[in-house]
Amino acid sequence: MLASTSSLSFPLPSTPSPYCHRTTTCCCFMPAWPRSLLASFSPATHLRPRLRASVSASPAPAKDYEFNDGNGEVELRLDIGKLGIENSRDVFVDVDDMSLLVRAKSAGTLQTLMNVKQLFDRIKSSETIWFIDEDQLVVNLKKVDQELKWPDIDESWESLTSGITQLLTGISLHIVGDSTDINEAVAKEIAEGIGYLPVCTSELLESATQKSIDTWVALEGVDSVAEAECVVLESLSSHVRTVVATLGGKHGAASRFDKWQYLHAGFTVWLSVSNANDEASAKEEARRSVSSGNIAYAKADVVVKLGGWDPEYTRAVAQGCLVALKQLTLADKKLAGAILLLIK
Repeated sequence: MLASTSSLSFPLPSTPSPYCHRTTTCCCFMPAWPRSLLASFSPATHLRPRLRASVSASPAPAKDYEFNDGNGEVELRLDIGKLGIENSRDVFVDVDDMSLLVRAKSAGTLQTLMNVKQLFDRIKSSETIWFIDEDQLVVNLKKVDQELKWPDIDESWESLTSGITQLLTGISLHIVGDSTDINEAVAKEIAEGIGYLPVCTSELLESATQKSIDTWVALEGVDSVAEAECVVLESLSSHVRTVVATLGGKHGAASRFDKWQYLHAGFTVWLSVSNANDEASAKEEARRSVSSGNIAYAKADVVVKLGGWDPEYTRAVAQGCLVALKQLTLADKKLAGAILLLIK
C-alpha cells in the first residue's frame, strides 16, 4: 500500500468493476472568448450540427408569453391585443424542426413577436397549427419526442437545468480534463444549476492527508496522487446526484487508461482546450482523439472543446456540457438505464 493512501478513509480498490466504455460520444465547441458560437453534434447518431448564440451570464429576461407542455405537443400564447391586429393575414409564423419565428404587421410595420433560434427539442414543423384566440396568438407545435417534457419553448440555461434531470435520472457526472481549476469551476456551476451535490476530489484528498496536492506530488510523485484519487472515485461510484470535479494533469486518475473503471459509474465530460479556430476543426479534432485512443480522456461520453478559458464564461461552458449531455441521452435512451444497472 502506498504511504500516501494509508491515511485515507476510503476503501482501497480491489477487483475492477465491470464498467465498460460507451461508444456514443458527443462534442461541443466553445470558441475563444468573447466570440459566441456553440456547436454540438453526436457522431454516433449523425445528428446535424446545431448553432446558436452562447449564453450570457446575465439574468433571464421576464417572459412575455405563456407556455404549456401538453404531452405530445407544446402550446405557446402571445398577447397581441395592444397591436391592434384585426386579420390573421397580418400574422406570420415561420418554423422548421428546431426554430420558430413569429411576426405580425401592425400599423403598417412588421414586428417580431418571438424569435427562437433553438427550440428545446425537435418538432414536426409541417404539423404546426396557429390561430388567434381573442387577444392572444396561439401556436401549437407537435413534438418529435413525445415523452420529453419541455420546461420552456427554447433551449436556455434555465430550461436545460430544469429539463436535463429527467434524462440523467439521478446519475452522477464526472468532469475531467487537464485543468483542475476549470474542472472544479464548471462542475460547481452545473451542480448548482441542476440541484446536484458538487464534489471536488482535490478537496477530499487534501482534507484526508492534510497537505496540498502540489506538496503531495513533490514529496511522493504523480503516481501516488493518481492512485489515491482512484480510491476516492471508487468510494463515490455508488453515489447519485453528484457532479464530481477530478484532478487535472498527469497526477489525475482520469489521465490514465487503467483508472477509468469507476469514472464509468456516471456520465463523463472532458473539458479540452483546443487550438481549433472553428467548429468543424474542433469536431475533427475530437473525432481524431476518440478514434486514435491515445488519450485516456477520450473515453469520456461528452467532449467540450474550449478555444480558451475565462472564468466569466463558466456558465456558458456549463451550458455547453448540458447541451451535449441532453443530445447524448436523447440519442441513446437505454444508456442511462445501463449505467444505473452498473451502479447497482
